[in-house]
Amino acid sequence: MPGIVYVVDDDASLRTTIQQLLEAAGHRVITYASGQQLLDQRPDENSPGCILLDIRMRGLSGPEVQGRLTELGSTLPIVFLTGYMDIIATVKALKAGADNFFIKPVRSDELLKALEKAIARHETALALKGELETLRTRLSTLTPRQRQVFEIIVRGKTNKHAARELGSGERTIKAHRQVIMEKMKVKSLVQLVTIAERLGVLQGSGPRRTELEGGSRGTAR
Repeated sequence: MPGIVYVVDDDASLRTTIQQLLEAAGHRVITYASGQQLLDQRPDENSPGCILLDIRMRGLSGPEVQGRLTELGSTLPIVFLTGYMDIIATVKALKAGADNFFIKPVRSDELLKALEKAIARHETALALKGELETLRTRLSTLTPRQRQVFEIIVRGKTNKHAARELGSGERTIKAHRQVIMEKMKVKSLVQLVTIAERLGVLQGSGPRRTELEGGSRGTAR
């Protein structure tokens, strides 16, 4: 699966060799001579890709770069390369979320397979993120009263209960419910509940701030 591979290694000859290998396999390759250069020229988080990161480099080490990227909210998978086995560093990197870990020299087919798997995982994450953003946008189109009705019915409460809780008539609730279904582009209550679960509406007393940041502001509340 073609994608962008960000190669970070202070060994120029190795960067060139890896670049030629990956480009021959159809990947776009961007190289960096140091971890700081990668941080200064941030990778594109919105296109499928991954980072191939040397663990020992002049300046920032691979794990240090990994930590900085995590702090910055990066979602790009990281595959580490190292010149020798360091169990402590390996375990620490994997616990911090690294996709894989290879000792140089690594077999070309094994490296390509690992990078393609990482790229595929990132592509899936991007697709899910896009779906969530679409759902947040739809949720933001609900009026304040429609949002109240939405939060009541996705918790399994009846129109009668919603009408009593909101001091309204059942017919009005039914009308709101129909509009909500249309705005959220669903045909059943089950689908509506699924959306509520994905957006965190069913957790606690309302939507999670982290899930609905931005999309639930304004008329969404």
